[in-house]
Amino acid sequence: MEWVLITAGIIALSTVIGTFIGFCFKNISKKANNCVIGFSAGVMLCAAVGGLIEPAIEYGGNFGVLIAVLGIFCGALFLWLVDKLMPKINSVIGVKEENGQGRVMLLVAAIAIHHLPEGIAAGVSFGTGNMREIAMVCGGIAIQNMPEAAVIIAPMLNSGVSRKKAVFIALISGGMEVIGTLLGFFFVTVANAIMPFALAFAGGSMMYIIIDEMIPQTHGEKFGATASFFTLFGFSLMLIFDTVIGMI
Repeated sequence: MEWVLITAGIIALSTVIGTFIGFCFKNISKKANNCVIGFSAGVMLCAAVGGLIEPAIEYGGNFGVLIAVLGIFCGALFLWLVDKLMPKINSVIGVKEENGQGRVMLLVAAIAIHHLPEGIAAGVSFGTGNMREIAMVCGGIAIQNMPEAAVIIAPMLNSGVSRKKAVFIALISGGMEVIGTLLGFFFVTVANAIMPFALAFAGGSMMYIIIDEMIPQTHGEKFGATASFFTLFGFSLMLIFDTVIGMI
């Protein structure tokens, strides 16, 4: 449990670091922003496949592949439903989509909600008992947390949100990951039988975020090819990280 709390703290710290980086680079160029997001997508993709989906197949035994496929689609469907419900959720809490600040808060809310399955992924990875896989998943999430936290600061400040409020909102968003980490660890601890499905579910959730949000976001302008190479760079760097961890 001690290592789970330390991991949750590191993930939260990465969000804090990203938040303050966002204040330092408020006017980051679109090209640089796309490259950072592309890099993060590559890191997350490698962590999702190598640290979650592959172990799900391994621990699932004879039905590992079927369990993994089911978990991947269930994780993706879960986030798809969350996206569909977002307008209703914001209507209930009084956020108006046509308002400039409202659109920004929709973005922040979406990122906060997506932090939950990422945290669950980190917590679930502890069920494998394999430090290499745990380090790969948690390291990947922590690395991509920094640019993700950084890119939401500028839109909030530009829409009129105060600096203090922007920090508070960013920290609350990152806090969702801490909650997810503890929930994921709890579920695989009390019910080891669901671990293969839980691993694949978390991996599918992460892959959905990459495919549906991160990669399209980097290809909306003329910098798509550059962002694609940064995605490959992030994926490759994570492979190297995984290999080095495996040799220790």
